[in-house]
Amino acid sequence: MAAEAAGEWQGWRAAAEAALYGPDGFYRRPEGPAGHFRTSVHASPLFAQAVARLLCRVDEALGRPAELGFVDMAAGRGELAAGVLAALPAEVAARARGYAVEITERPEGLHHRIEWLAEPPKGITGLLFANEWLDNVPVEVAEVDSAGEARRVLVREDGRERLGEPVSGAEAGWLARWWPLPAEEGARAEIGLPRDEAWATAVATVERGLAVAVDYAHTRDARPPFGTLTGFREGRATAPVPDGSCDITAHVALDACLDACALPGGRLLTQRDALRTLGISGARPSLAMASTQPTAYVRALASAGEAAELTAAGGLGDFRWLLQPVGVADVLAD
Repeated sequence: MAAEAAGEWQGWRAAAEAALYGPDGFYRRPEGPAGHFRTSVHASPLFAQAVARLLCRVDEALGRPAELGFVDMAAGRGELAAGVLAALPAEVAARARGYAVEITERPEGLHHRIEWLAEPPKGITGLLFANEWLDNVPVEVAEVDSAGEARRVLVREDGRERLGEPVSGAEAGWLARWWPLPAEEGARAEIGLPRDEAWATAVATVERGLAVAVDYAHTRDARPPFGTLTGFREGRATAPVPDGSCDITAHVALDACLDACALPGGRLLTQRDALRTLGISGARPSLAMASTQPTAYVRALASAGEAAELTAAGGLGDFRWLLQPVGVADVLAD
């Protein structure tokens, strides 16, 4: 009976897809992502303010179009989209149109200017922003067996794993190019091909402007030897069990996503550098201000603490930003 309850063996991609986005999936739960983990969006309103400044830079690069789109991928409950629109200068806000892309139903009370969609709109002029979206695009997991061959990892609903067939075809080609595994038993990789395809598809919806993906990431010169697949529940890391009870996530090979777009001008940088360029530094206010403007000093000190969290080494500051301009110059260039 226990074996039957655990379900059939399947690859991690199908298992995570059902566990996250199926009828009873984790991302359909009423509490939303904020009930289980803290993203930059939830850490501080400064993040939305920085993205609003980025949208303003895109607006300038586009020549101030009559309609300026802002697309929030994996929008949660619309927190970022709402925060960005609220932080825009009045002249830009009058032309801005927000789109929140999410699988759940539209939350009550969301501003009427934000359109709620299951897929990103096509042909936008503006900014597409994907904060911690790609890490939840499910992927297959590969593991090297005792003979040194990479095999697909199969999993049941209770989280137990076993090795399946050898990795082949396009997946084998992706591993060879982007995450070559040593012939050492137990070495693991997440095969990021679905994320490359998802990102290229999202970027293709931007007619002119900028697409940005923000995530924990790694590059080919520093892949983790045993992969990064993990779960999150109620603010804590846990075993990745694909039963709908927890988030299932893995860091993103953003260098492969960048290459998949085949567009000029794309690049990677840290969140720390991106936010500092957008005016979020974490610098503490002058101590002299405490005696001359005590209320303003307390506010500035709190803001500095929030900025420090967003840019912290070993934390949110280590996130990578993938910038992909589409028909415009790099708006974050020094």
